[in-house]
Amino acid sequence: MQITFLGAVRTVTGSMHLLQVNGHQLLLDCGLFQGRRAEAFARNSRFPFRPKEIAAVLLSHAHIDHVGNLPTLVRHGFANSIYCTPATRDLAGVMLRDSAEVQAEDTSYVNKKRARQGLPAVELLYKVEDAEQTQEHMLGVSYDHLFSPVPGVQAIFRDAGHILGAAITVLEMTEGARTIRLAFTGDLGRRGLPILRDPTIVRDVDYLLTESTYGNRLHGSLADIDDQLVAVVNETYARRGKLLIPAFALGRTQEIVYALHRLSEAGRIPALPVFVDSPLALDATEVFRLHPECFDEETDAYILRHEDPFGFRRLHYVRNVAESKALNDLREPCIIIAASGMCEAGRILHHLKNNIGDERNTILIVSWQAPDTLGRRLADKEPRVRIFGEEYVRRAQVRIINGFSAHADRNELLWWISQVDSTGRLRGIFIVHGDPPASLALADGLRPLTRATITVPEPGDTVQL
Repeated sequence: MQITFLGAVRTVTGSMHLLQVNGHQLLLDCGLFQGRRAEAFARNSRFPFRPKEIAAVLLSHAHIDHVGNLPTLVRHGFANSIYCTPATRDLAGVMLRDSAEVQAEDTSYVNKKRARQGLPAVELLYKVEDAEQTQEHMLGVSYDHLFSPVPGVQAIFRDAGHILGAAITVLEMTEGARTIRLAFTGDLGRRGLPILRDPTIVRDVDYLLTESTYGNRLHGSLADIDDQLVAVVNETYARRGKLLIPAFALGRTQEIVYALHRLSEAGRIPALPVFVDSPLALDATEVFRLHPECFDEETDAYILRHEDPFGFRRLHYVRNVAESKALNDLREPCIIIAASGMCEAGRILHHLKNNIGDERNTILIVSWQAPDTLGRRLADKEPRVRIFGEEYVRRAQVRIINGFSAHADRNELLWWISQVDSTGRLRGIFIVHGDPPASLALADGLRPLTRATITVPEPGDTVQL
């Protein structure tokens, strides 16, 4: 038995790990690497294995950096089953189709500009048909139900509390006389957040493969987050500006909408229009409504009162392009939430292009931004940025609220992992899905808490289990 760390290793995008058991190859996640266009295409279009030889894929959740390269895998010959929770299956369907459509739109837009400059066209990674074919391979397995993806391997999904349907994957692998239990956190959620249940604690495992996105950082309290959001909304409203919020269509958009709903009900923010300009966010929100089995008690109470936690009187979901373009003509204060969360694709780019030069406006960053993305450059408050290949002067204000993250922070990770090792069985911990400072800091924090061997692997490392 061995594991090879192929993606989201000493970085946070492109989650992908290869398990080899009894001559079978299993893939944990198949995420899209995000970064500079040329590098991202090169990394996403080539696999360090033969896709047709992968016996099964097990998905942690439907974020694009965990599922977004599945259509490329299928396009290159993978023809077996993709296991995930029912909510992840439904969300991945809309996420992957949207990913293909956004790629087509953005590539067409960029290629028109490149043609005028005499430059060669950029290629599409995959098409809508590839995304649709991928959906046919997905099998939904509910939390806490055993299944066998290949002979000699028993698997079970536990609630990760990160986004709707997110799962901690626990694998019991038998090879000859040896049996090994391994748990893969995917992305681990936080305790006490609205909408979803807290992450499940798993025990009696030999090896743990854990994320470390916030391995060197702490989140503020929920009360602090509310106060920060109220301040940003009210400051922008006082300037008569627009508040632009780049947000992942899955998870973060629903959290922001839920927060604005609560603050509006409490009278803490003015009654201004809120636009969710993302067909994907609308589709994802509909999937949320279909899976109440994932909700916590607070959200269940909303539903029992026949209230919609993802909609309120001043909220408008925008689907078609004409409505989206019309937002550019608005001269009144408003809030526009649009994908993508790292400003690398989608409608947020058009809103930024049209509003970044107005000092009345605010760009609110509500999620971690990967290096070399437009979102990171905005978070770093660079005075000039490139959008669709053209340079723009940034006059809009930039504000950052980190507390909305659905990832466990340093203390939450340390606490959860110490609970996993409460029986003393844990032999090895592999730390992935984090920038090097975060991963290494989490490793340092864990050493006094466990006797397990702690490893921060390099990309491509293979370890015998």
